[in-house]
Amino acid sequence: QVQLMESGGGLVQPGGSLRLSCAASGSGFSIKIMGWYREAPGKQRELVATMPSGGTTNYADSVKGRFTISRDNAKNVMYLQMNSLKPEDTAVYYCNADAEDWRGLHFSYWGQGTQVTVSS
Repeated sequence: QVQLMESGGGLVQPGGSLRLSCAASGSGFSIKIMGWYREAPGKQRELVATMPSGGTTNYADSVKGRFTISRDNAKNVMYLQMNSLKPEDTAVYYCNADAEDWRGLHFSYWGQGTQVTVSS
């Protein structure tokens, strides 16, 4: 079992910055891919960015050049640095982890979400 805990959301003015964190805990697993997703009111949950262990990052076109995903694999913590925020970035942001257990089976885990509101 993997537990994910997000933090760092809040209210920010357009053009501002926020940094989200996601801490993973648990035992008996190896996290392969971590990522951020977001869900705006009335819209489906969408991918923001993903980062495999030792692999290349992937960003949604809407956040390229503004958001940066990073991981501290030793601490099992993932970050999302969000710069030049726009009102359309307003959403609940979710942390996701794809983890492999000792049998080689993969499971997907989600955090509880953190609200990001971009408004003047």
